[in-house]
Amino acid sequence: MSQERPIAVDPLHLDAQLCFAVYSAAHAYNRLYRPLLDRLRLTYPRYLVLLVLWEMDGPTVKALGERLYLDSGTLTPLLKRLEAAGLLARERSADDERQVFIRLTDAGRKLKAEAAGIPPIIGGAFGGSQQDAKLLKETLIDLRDRLNGKAATGDR
Repeated sequence: MSQERPIAVDPLHLDAQLCFAVYSAAHAYNRLYRPLLDRLRLTYPRYLVLLVLWEMDGPTVKALGERLYLDSGTLTPLLKRLEAAGLLARERSADDERQVFIRLTDAGRKLKAEAAGIPPIIGGAFGGSQQDAKLLKETLIDLRDRLNGKAATGDR
């Protein structure tokens, strides 16, 4: 249950920071996901990689990174760990050795059925209606896109 807090007038007050609200909500989500993903022997970032692969098996590392907003320095260790766990395989393109395709293994495909129970649990913890969740998600996506646009142009 959230506690009522006075509206902060000081722009440097923690409660005045939109970024802190987003950051702390993300941490709350991670705490909720952790025991569910522990059962699957996954971390949240590895789960995100699998979510994309369950949507479209066989993207390039570059396409996967773009979809997840991750650079190759962050993505490559995730892929190596998922490969070591036997959930995916990395394959170099025969046409262009710079391209690496990511493909699920049978074990990676089977894990989808085990993960199917996670979204309803997370959705139930949200406590709002499906419409509330949709509106919040759209608002956050819009915020992410505007912030990424500003960061890309260097426009502050």
